[in-house]
Amino acid sequence: MNNFFNTQRILDLIWKRKFHFIIIGAIAIVLSGIFSGPTFIRPKFKSMARIYPTNLSELSEESNTEQMLEIINSNDIKFRMFDAFRLDTVYGIDKASPHYISYMLDIYGENVTTRKTEFETVEIKVLDYLPQRAADMCDSIIHFYNKKVGEIHKAKDLEMVVISNKLLTKKHEEIDSLTSQLNTIRKESGIINFNEQVPEVTRGYMSALATGKGSSSSDTKKIKKLYDSLTEKGTEALWIEKQFNSSIRQLDSLKRMHDIYQAEYEKNITYSHIVENPFPADKKSYPVRWLIVAFATISAIFMALLVFLVLDYRKEE
Repeated sequence: MNNFFNTQRILDLIWKRKFHFIIIGAIAIVLSGIFSGPTFIRPKFKSMARIYPTNLSELSEESNTEQMLEIINSNDIKFRMFDAFRLDTVYGIDKASPHYISYMLDIYGENVTTRKTEFETVEIKVLDYLPQRAADMCDSIIHFYNKKVGEIHKAKDLEMVVISNKLLTKKHEEIDSLTSQLNTIRKESGIINFNEQVPEVTRGYMSALATGKGSSSSDTKKIKKLYDSLTEKGTEALWIEKQFNSSIRQLDSLKRMHDIYQAEYEKNITYSHIVENPFPADKKSYPVRWLIVAFATISAIFMALLVFLVLDYRKEE
């Protein structure tokens, strides 16, 4: 058996059977050339695009490029591609098949690939039987990606718009209540501004008493009435006034916040910058005929060598 793989023996056999190897190689070249042709293997054309992520917010510890890859490779975008290009017809998959989704995802994964490049861009490659469709599929993946990210952001922004609207409504109701309370106190007691009225009323009342007008004077009676109102209702009026001013400031803050969320919700922007646009290929990318022919020829010659070695070894026995 050690003699079976003897180098000199193999070289002698090759030289002895050289015409056989030439014929077998020629036949392998011809047959592999025929069977790798468009009659037996339908050619595919490649289209490629490179895009860079923009306007993305951080959702986790992954980079924007990794986030972009996650969304592009999501089943949601794949299903949109299935429908947009009727890929079930293109790939020859029956929708009634119980394994339709599995078959479609497998074939789609073979024809559509994405990867992160060393320059933090995402490279999209599409193989298809039609060069224009391959380019259109690249464009559509980018379009569906932008649409998907926009939907994610709009859903989040709409949620914040609804929340801020509820807060604004609640704050308006609170201000209306405080306004009603202030108006009632002002009408019943005459207290307009506690902090400004207290020193003036006190000074006027003390001055009236000092001048000896006493309580008989009509002006003194008015001052005393207001003074008594400030004493009885002043603390309540001051508290409501502070609450009212605080609520007004909070309302302004909530309004600015609501306007920001509303603007974010209404804006329409893209979430990718196209570094390399896809275009229809002018030559096929699959199959690589020379590689098939070379592999088939080498395999045929190698198998022939093994067969001749076995036959030669048996003769020696």
